[in-house]
Amino acid sequence: MQFKFIPALLFAALSCYAASAQTPAKPKFSKFGKVDAAEFAVRAPGADSAAAAIKIFDVGSCYFDINPTSGGFAYVYERHLRYKINSKNAYDLANFEIGLYRNSGSSRETLDNMEAATYNLENGKVVSLKMGKDARFTENVDRSNSIKKYTLPNVKEGSIIEYKYSIKSDFIFTLRDWSFQAGYPTLYSEYTVTIPEYFRYKVMPTGFFPISIAKQENVNANYHIPGAGSVSTTAQYTKYVTENAPAIKTEAFITTLSDYTAKLEFELLATNFPGDYYRDYTGNWSKIVGELAADENFGGYVKPSGYTRNLATELVGSDTSAMNRTTRIFEHVKRSLKWNGHHRMYTSHTSIKTAFEKKTGNSADINLALATLLNDAKIPARAVLVSTRDNGAHPGYPMLSKFNNVVVQALVGKETYLLDATDPEHYPGMLATASLNHTGLRIGDTGAAWIPIEATAPARENYQYNLELSSENKLSGTLYHYNSGHKGVHRRNSYRQAASEPEFVKAFKADKPGLNILKYKVDALDSLQNPFVETMEVAIEEQVEEAGDLIYFNPLLFQRTKENPFTLEERKFPVDFAYPSEEVYRIVLTFPKNYTIEKTPKSQVFKLPDNTATFSFIFNQQDNQILITSKIAINKSMFSSDEYLDLKELFKNVVSKQAEQLVFKKI
Repeated sequence: MQFKFIPALLFAALSCYAASAQTPAKPKFSKFGKVDAAEFAVRAPGADSAAAAIKIFDVGSCYFDINPTSGGFAYVYERHLRYKINSKNAYDLANFEIGLYRNSGSSRETLDNMEAATYNLENGKVVSLKMGKDARFTENVDRSNSIKKYTLPNVKEGSIIEYKYSIKSDFIFTLRDWSFQAGYPTLYSEYTVTIPEYFRYKVMPTGFFPISIAKQENVNANYHIPGAGSVSTTAQYTKYVTENAPAIKTEAFITTLSDYTAKLEFELLATNFPGDYYRDYTGNWSKIVGELAADENFGGYVKPSGYTRNLATELVGSDTSAMNRTTRIFEHVKRSLKWNGHHRMYTSHTSIKTAFEKKTGNSADINLALATLLNDAKIPARAVLVSTRDNGAHPGYPMLSKFNNVVVQALVGKETYLLDATDPEHYPGMLATASLNHTGLRIGDTGAAWIPIEATAPARENYQYNLELSSENKLSGTLYHYNSGHKGVHRRNSYRQAASEPEFVKAFKADKPGLNILKYKVDALDSLQNPFVETMEVAIEEQVEEAGDLIYFNPLLFQRTKENPFTLEERKFPVDFAYPSEEVYRIVLTFPKNYTIEKTPKSQVFKLPDNTATFSFIFNQQDNQILITSKIAINKSMFSSDEYLDLKELFKNVVSKQAEQLVFKKI
């Protein structure tokens, strides 16, 4: 996207964000190569005091310039960062990568002025070693993307390393993000952005650590126009600052760490050049819908054609059932178009006919074809834009670039279903886990609306053992393994993708010592909406211990939860399970009549407020037979950080209760 310079004075305000009212921070960084001996003793505060590395500072700027070749605006991104290496675990910081992009035309990103060095303290003196020319590499990923790779020399425990570089980019629709947090603690981070008055950007903060605006003012800006000399105008200068930002660490049950990292993102909202009208690029959803309709890889792709009408008619025939018509089209698309593994919002083909001829495509190729065929079959269907879990949560306001996937919402009779034909194991109402990011944007003819994107049923896994304990303390019997919902999709995929059934069974046994599977069969493999059932005749060794006349046995066998997945004292992130779930374990055990029960686990039930999660452990005995049922139910997909300690306590009880043993005594 090129924007030609038209000299004049106009004012446009930059949208800004102030997460806290901290006082402006004093500069806490130095010039490249100027390393003080005192920096080798620097430590991170608090919980990060033992970190493998410390980012002493990370300072950057973004400002605009004129591309002398095109005469259009470009932005310049400069960055200077310095690390202290405390242990070998941080040696990977000596390897640094920078990604660059170029399109099929003349627009590109270029890397300039790369400097890097290692510093060590020897006999009280700072000794520096700059990066050599032989430590610089370029990897051309494809026609559009390349990666610059650098390796610093002589890095060891106690070293300080630093990088400084600048990037010039013609792609000003989105400016480069700035992260104030990283995998190591950051003592000081500063980012200054200078935006010419002709541009208005959305500034989008993420994360939980406060970002302060240390300074904001209008400044003079000068731009050199090839053949026209220098032109003066105004720009808005903003300085963002953080201090003592803790390391950001991955935790169980999150979407992507990027959602929780303190960072700023920038997307062009509008331009207002003199002699031109105000141009709104992403100002409202109606405008975005219009742009999608006009795009050949979205609106152009879904336009009805003779090909799709004929295909839809052929598939549904004279069937008048809305559900049957939907299922026939859905199954045909799943069979005919193989997903290439890429989540995309725009198609890679320009027509549905081409997609079916190629027999493959990205998620947009497949699901937009599905929507078109459903509409041709008189099943109202709409595209729904989604940001996948690894792409991060959408900020909620008009911003097309934050979506990366598309699914379908269809009105089938009086029921509404979400559809995703990228996986052969999917059925109406089942979306890939990657798409379960809680909200999606349904695209209408002239507008758009947010809709919930949630699993319609819990993912259920059920183990049922019918076993007999012999007088030799051997276990034998039948094991039934049921999986449904997202668990069923995963289990069916694993079964189909295994090299053979014996290899699949071998993988199942791998983490279950003493389990011997004598016979094995599956049921309901192709009945996708029913539980996937595995039936096994088993003999189990190594799970019963004998000490004198006492026999010890953990009735949870291989399904015991051994560790609490929640270990932090506090958590600032939500706990995101993606979907509700149920894990049920049931064992019916017949034991010898000359055994008595000395000790049994007690029945207990644990519940979170409003039954958002529960754990029950129920013990029953009748004569020489016992029945134990353990059930963990997570009844909603997301828990707030305020609910974290309740979840932690629940799983503490799970670990404790499932560890209890059953004790028999021979008589």
